[in-house]
Amino acid sequence: MTRTPAVRALLIQFAALPLSYIVAVALSPVDLLAAALIQGAIAALFSWWRKLAPWWLAIQFVFPLALVAGAGLHLPSWLFLAAFLLLLLVYWSTFRTQVPYYPSGQRAWDEVAKLLPQDRPVHLIDIGSGLGGLVLDLARRRPDSTFSGIELAPLPWLASRLRAIGRPNAHFVRGDYEHLDFADYDVVFAYLSPAAMAALWRKASAEMQPGALLLSYEFAIQAKTPDLTILPRGPGPLLYGWRF
Repeated sequence: MTRTPAVRALLIQFAALPLSYIVAVALSPVDLLAAALIQGAIAALFSWWRKLAPWWLAIQFVFPLALVAGAGLHLPSWLFLAAFLLLLLVYWSTFRTQVPYYPSGQRAWDEVAKLLPQDRPVHLIDIGSGLGGLVLDLARRRPDSTFSGIELAPLPWLASRLRAIGRPNAHFVRGDYEHLDFADYDVVFAYLSPAAMAALWRKASAEMQPGALLLSYEFAIQAKTPDLTILPRGPGPLLYGWRF
């Protein structure tokens, strides 16, 4: 758990507190805003020293300032709890997986539909299916085939389940794709993040069967040159594919 970037960032904030206090005392008197600036700067410096990704430096610097700004709004405490619970239901374990929710969109769905075999039924799994857009779109186009999605976050999963009512060839489960067996699928679609691609390739190369297809929207696998590189119509990322 402590190797997770978000947890490391939080621990760094705590570690920076004693030094921030010493600096603030040495520069006394300082107001709350100046103290937050000192804390953010030291936390960002520690994050650079511990080799966190560059965007964490900015987050670490801004975090204490955001706390001060939030306290200055004098909002009721229940509002912060409600916001936290809502974000938890939507993003769930993003702090661990480093895969945020971001929908792939129609331009990607059109290209995936073109890549599906037309002469036989197929079973596709969308890992990190979000609100289920890709699965539902393909299920409508290909009633002869089966389309599944797996999602960790409770609220997007529930929304996708409700949207799938009346579509017998669209299925959604809540869970971690690491617990799936990729051998059960003809096509695996992923829209994850650069941090997840190495692990995805290890699992795919160990489990996917001959003739299967792995698709990744936007993010390539560094260890393996893609067999397909497709630029969907309109502005946006590339779609990559690996055949087995």
